[in-house]
Amino acid sequence: MRLIPLFSGSSGNCILLEAGGARLLVDAGLPGRTIEAALSSVGVSPQTLTGILVTHEHIDHTRGIGVLSRRFDLPVYANAGTWEGMQADVGPVALRNMRMFETGREFYADKLLIQSFPTPHDARESVGYSFAAEDRRASVMTDIGYVPEALLDAVGKSDLLLIESNHDEEMLKVGPYPYPLKRRILGDQGHLSNENCGKTLCKLYKRGVRCAILGHLSKENNYEQLALETVRSELRCEDIPDDAFQLTVAHRDRITGVFVL
Repeated sequence: MRLIPLFSGSSGNCILLEAGGARLLVDAGLPGRTIEAALSSVGVSPQTLTGILVTHEHIDHTRGIGVLSRRFDLPVYANAGTWEGMQADVGPVALRNMRMFETGREFYADKLLIQSFPTPHDARESVGYSFAAEDRRASVMTDIGYVPEALLDAVGKSDLLLIESNHDEEMLKVGPYPYPLKRRILGDQGHLSNENCGKTLCKLYKRGVRCAILGHLSKENNYEQLALETVRSELRCEDIPDDAFQLTVAHRDRITGVFVL
C-alpha cells in the first residue's frame, strides 16, 4: 500500500492511494493540469487511475474532478448527497462513470476494501475513508469540526492516518477573517484545530495508531511547524514519547512524500 499526499490544504486537496490492484485519487481539488503534473512527478499516468473518490462537494475537493473524469474516462465515486452538491460545479460525467455508494457500506475497488464514514462538516454528506488491503490499513479524515467516538472507531488501528490539523485557534481569532467565517471554522461543523487534532491523536494512540500525517492546513491561520509542535506537545502531555508516534505535515502546495505500508 502506498499513500502519496499530492496537495493538502485549504486551497486544494488531492491524495493518491495505491493498494490491492487499485490506484485511486481521494479528492481532486485543484485544476486538472496541476494534478496531472503532480501525478507525472511520481511516475503515475492519469490513464492508469482506477477512479476518484470524493469526500464532499466543496470546491477545494472537487475542482478538477470533472475535467479528469472526462479527459481520462475515470469513474467518480461519491455518495448521493455529494453527487447532488457537486454536480453543477463538476459538470457532465459519463453515466458509466457515476459510481454512487451508500455511506457506511463497504465496497471494493479491485482487491482494495473501502469503508466510508460520516464526518461532521457543513456539507451535504461529508465522509472520510478507510482503506484495507493485504493486512494494512490507511485512513483519510479531514474537514471535521469535532471528533465523536464513532470517528475514533472508524480510523482506530490504522497503520497510517491523514488527519486534519487545520488552524491555530489564536491565529484564527485575531486574523482577518470576518466573524461569521471564524465562527463557522470553530464550530462543530467546521474544521479541526491543531490542539484538537493533538488530543484526538492521543485517543487514537490508545487504539493502536502510531503514524499520522497532519493535513488540510489553512494558509492564513496555520503553518507547518506550528501544527507539528502543537500536536507533538499534546502527545507529550499524555506521556507519549516522540519516538513512539511518527508525525509528518502534508504540504499545501506540493507533494509531501511517498508513504509505504
